[in-house]
Parts: sequence; structure tokens; C-alpha cells
Amino acid sequence: MVESIARVKHIRVTPQKARRVVALIKGKQAQEALAILKFAPQGASEPIYKLVAAAVANARVKADKDGEYLDEQDLYVKNAYVDEGTTLKRFQPRAQGRAFQIKKRTSHITIELATPEVAEAPAATTTKKASK
Repeated sequence: MVESIARVKHIRVTPQKARRVVALIKGKQAQEALAILKFAPQGASEPIYKLVAAAVANARVKADKDGEYLDEQDLYVKNAYVDEGTTLKRFQPRAQGRAFQIKKRTSHITIELATPEVAEAPAATTTKKASK
């Protein structure tokens, strides 16, 4: 089983908007997720598309290093989440000398890809009959 992780930090997308896009691809095949992100109208879909592509490349490199076979069609999005990054605080002038605070939020996005585990046959359990 091949697993790979790709992260991007301090991306200038609010976490709330990024979570909407990440919810579209959770649990999907990696190639299907790339197709969804390519045509999604949200602004956060472009950096997340690049992140999924990077995770696929990471899986390919990891499989080559370990000498394992990897079919990219088997990869699926095992986990994807968005954490809140640092908030850039800016000020906008307002009337009568006041200042209005603007919060420019950033996100930390993590994508985990994996290949499905091969289902192994359960070990045969022997039942012992109690002697009376």
C-alpha cells in the first residue's frame, strides 16, 4: 500500500472557502478529483488542484523508491483537511480618523492519498469444543 502526503502552508485563501472545495474531493479517486478541481469555479480549486497533483507525484516517487508497483488509477483521496493559518491584519481608514481592521486569512491545506489495501483472507480460527 502506497501512501503520500502533500501540504501547502500560508496559502491566501480563507479556510472556509477552501473547505468547501476540499469537501468535493474527499474519498474520490485521485484522477477524478483532478477532473473535478480543473472545472470547479471556486478560486481555491487551482491551488488544491496543484496540491493533489503534487501528492500523486509524491506517491509515484515513494513507490519507485520502495520498489513497489503503483497504478495511479488506484490512488484515492484518503484524507483532506484545511487548517487555519496566520491572519494578516491590515487597516483601512474610515471617517473621522477611525481605522477599520481587515483580516486577510490564510490556510494550511493537507491532502493524503493512498492505494486501497488488498483484502486478505481472514485467518481460519479453530473452535475447540468443550468436553463434558
